Amino acid sequence: MRKLKILDLFCCQGGAGVGYSLAGFDVVGVDIVPQPKYPFEFHCADALSFDLSEFDAIHASPPCQAHTRARKLQGNKHIDLIGVTRDKLLASGKPFVIENVPGAPLHNPIELCGLMFGLNFYRHRLFEMSFECEIPAHPRHTKPLAKMGRPPKDDEILQFVGHFSGVPRGRKELNTPWMSQYGMAQCIPPAYTEYIGKQLRAHVLCAERLPDTAEARLTF
Repeated sequence: MRKLKILDLFCCQGGAGVGYSLAGFDVVGVDIVPQPKYPFEFHCADALSFDLSEFDAIHASPPCQAHTRARKLQGNKHIDLIGVTRDKLLASGKPFVIENVPGAPLHNPIELCGLMFGLNFYRHRLFEMSFECEIPAHPRHTKPLAKMGRPPKDDEILQFVGHFSGVPRGRKELNTPWMSQYGMAQCIPPAYTEYIGKQLRAHVLCAERLPDTAEARLTF
């Protein structure tokens, strides 16, 4: 059975890509900025002009700055690439995932949080998908957030944003040991895309009407 291949657009340091790899995909990343820490095949190129034809599925994480709370508080303006990215993915006819922050104009997204996967952080992210995807139960947030600018206490949830304290803890909790502090502040936790990737893989295999093997009968 052939290996399925996914394109990771706007890939940064590869949090999403690692999740898809764990779900069984071969991963290729594209970013307009060189990403020497990216752990898979990488192309420094414009994501919106990259050829999608050889891939079985596409993941895209357009820049989120236009939709963050910091942008709203500071009054800064950033380009919004979600619409043009969606148009490109729809035109490709490939199954796709678009990721962004809460508040972004995604179509019928699901929201994922670290607590859904037994992880010790919140980090809500939205995912728009061209296929059906189950949503895990979302536990209540009961632990306090650590205050920015000081080392977190053991019973606090660390916020992996900006120049956060506790980089070694961040690498361990996010499961991103190869990343820089900046990379972790921007990344999608691999657990999120591993979960989505397993369902995406099952969707692609089902659509291709491949033999009913153990690989095609993934359960979640």
